[in-house]
Amino acid sequence: MHRNRRFPRDTGRAMSEENVEMIQRAFGSGDPGDAWVELLHTDVELLGAIGGMEEGSVTVGREAVTQALLVDSEIWAERRMELQRAIDAGDQVVALVHECRRGKGSGVTVEADIALVYGFREGKVLRIEPYMSQVEALEAAGLSD
Repeated sequence: MHRNRRFPRDTGRAMSEENVEMIQRAFGSGDPGDAWVELLHTDVELLGAIGGMEEGSVTVGREAVTQALLVDSEIWAERRMELQRAIDAGDQVVALVHECRRGKGSGVTVEADIALVYGFREGKVLRIEPYMSQVEALEAAGLSD
C-alpha cells in the first residue's frame, strides 16, 4: 500500500540538507518529546505505521502528535530509537531506525529495524509516515538502497 505523497520542495538542495541535519539532531537529543515539538509544523500529521497495528490511523496537530510520540508507560518500561541513517529524499527525509522496547510487566525486549518518512513544509515536519519495513519506506520515498 503506497500512501506517501510528495510535498512541494522548500528551497532546493540547501533546505534538503538542513532537513536531514534537523532529523539527525532530534534523534541525537535522546528526548522524544521536547526535542521534537519545535520541529513540528502546527498542522503536522502522524500516520499509523504501515505494516503495524495502527495502520490507517491519522493523528493531526502538534500537541496530539507530540503526545502520540511519547512512549506508552503503561505498557513499555523503556523505548530507544537509534538513528542508523538519515537519507535526503528531496522534500522528504527517510530515517532508518533501530527501535528497542522493553515491556513494563514482562521485561521482554522487542527490537525492530523500522523507518520513518518525514515530509516538510516551511522548514518544519508536516507529515510523519512510519513503516515497519525499511525497504517499503525507501520505495515509497522513491529511493532504492
